[in-house]
Amino acid sequence: MQPRQLQSSVTPRPAPSTPTSQRPASTGASVSQTPQTEPSKSRSAEKPIEFTLKMPQAKSALIAGSFNNWDPKRTPMRKDNNGGWKATVPLPPGRYEYRFVADGQWITDPNSKERVQNPFGSTNSVVVVTS
Repeated sequence: MQPRQLQSSVTPRPAPSTPTSQRPASTGASVSQTPQTEPSKSRSAEKPIEFTLKMPQAKSALIAGSFNNWDPKRTPMRKDNNGGWKATVPLPPGRYEYRFVADGQWITDPNSKERVQNPFGSTNSVVVVTS
């Protein structure tokens, strides 16, 4: 059996309502926050984080992580025109562990900069969302 080839990345993405002129050219991303009446429940502190997985042969791809109670069904990915998979997840600042689930197989993000041991004998990828 040939090993599956995969590539992935996690990228902060600008909120759809962010005007293009506010996006720095160097990073391609920015986050604007709109004041809310209840700051503790404000969604404006969330940043859209794009997860990508390059695995063209996969029939399905999902994300499971500490941000969705490790339920991959809550965060399906969509296939793009290049055979990759993408999902954008709005996350407040914090540190999150996650794994991809492609065709039912749990996969650590090979491009994550940080990984931690999990209780199942493998590693979880880590993404840190800053404010």
